[in-house]
Amino acid sequence: MTASLVEPTSPLQIADYRRFWMARFLAVFATLSMVVLIGYQTYDVARADYGMSVRDAAFMLGLLGAAQFVPLFLLTPVAGVAADRFDRRRVVLFANVIDCGIAITLALSTAADALSLPLLFGLAAAHGSARVFNGPALSAIAPNIVPPALLPKAIALSSIAWQVATVAGPAVGGFLFAHTPALPYFIAAGLLLISGLLISSVRPVRAVHQGPPAHPLRQILDGFAFVRRERFLLGCITLDLFAVLLGGATAMLPVFARDILHVGPEGLGLMRGAPAVGAALVAAWLSWRPLANNVGVKMLWAVVVFGAATIAFALSRNFLLSMGILAVLGAADMISVFIRNSLVQLNTPDTMRGRVSAISGLAVSASNELGELQSGLAAAVLGAAGAVAFGGVGAIVITVIWAWIFPELRKARTFAPTFLHEETGKEPAT
Repeated sequence: MTASLVEPTSPLQIADYRRFWMARFLAVFATLSMVVLIGYQTYDVARADYGMSVRDAAFMLGLLGAAQFVPLFLLTPVAGVAADRFDRRRVVLFANVIDCGIAITLALSTAADALSLPLLFGLAAAHGSARVFNGPALSAIAPNIVPPALLPKAIALSSIAWQVATVAGPAVGGFLFAHTPALPYFIAAGLLLISGLLISSVRPVRAVHQGPPAHPLRQILDGFAFVRRERFLLGCITLDLFAVLLGGATAMLPVFARDILHVGPEGLGLMRGAPAVGAALVAAWLSWRPLANNVGVKMLWAVVVFGAATIAFALSRNFLLSMGILAVLGAADMISVFIRNSLVQLNTPDTMRGRVSAISGLAVSASNELGELQSGLAAAVLGAAGAVAFGGVGAIVITVIWAWIFPELRKARTFAPTFLHEETGKEPAT
């Protein structure tokens, strides 16, 4: 038997998956280093150039999150259909080119000291538009290049790429920004182009449509109907939506870095990457030994730990302790993300994978961007620390409520597709 006929035992033995993994790593490294610095510059410009108070500048961070979310909300149905109708590699490349242009604009504006709040909000909205097309298309590629039996391991390995880039991107970006502010944006532009070339080199996947495609509006409605029909899937997605919407502390990190812990942009980069340290360690473990039993209960407990860690971070005034708490927060979030992503990918027909991934991505984006808006509004009333603590309590309360509303979450045992629906591969009747 030739080597080419040997069944792979790891996704990394598949050349296309290796290219996919590296493309994902570079894109996340570039975009997160860019997004974190946009947040820092927004807060700094609001304070230094516009003379805003700490609370008013923190509110600007909330508006920055809203600027990213609006295009995500409006374009998600279109992006999901695009991922199912067109070459997914080209959709990802298109999004990378947009982000590359944003990075170059930020580099030139930073070098010329020409930043303003309207410009930063506009670029944030453009990034939100690019991300809404990138996410569903990229998520839908992996199941086409690895065997189904290896998909949980592939998801865990992809999570490692995400988490390592989440650590390295903001940390490196913050370090470079402190010395040469425009440099991290130029580097991000180059990495995004390389990522696009790598994803373009993945072999074309089979067409997802068999026969003439349905009307785009019908395809959009089918995606929402599928998620609505599967209560377990709906519970997973909405739990993440509301728990992270309330419990996210990310938006307030610039406030903690500048005015509470007094660690500057370098400290901000380290804090932004700290959750990914814990998440990467958990992802490495899951790539070796994926969860197999009682996945629903484990997901619920992971969200409770996430909320408790959020409260602890709000109360901490020691930088090293805060870093450790954020690492625990990231580890708990990784377990929840792994379970949710595995369920979404394994229980969705390929003909609908782009649309369902888009809906799941919309929930994630809503929790992040609207969570930033919620944090900004709460910070204007309670202060940054009070807003973060309030969010942590909210995440725990939401978990308890969801465990009652969706008993399917508590009863879930495995990732098996037959758990959700008996006839995997069929689109929902509408």
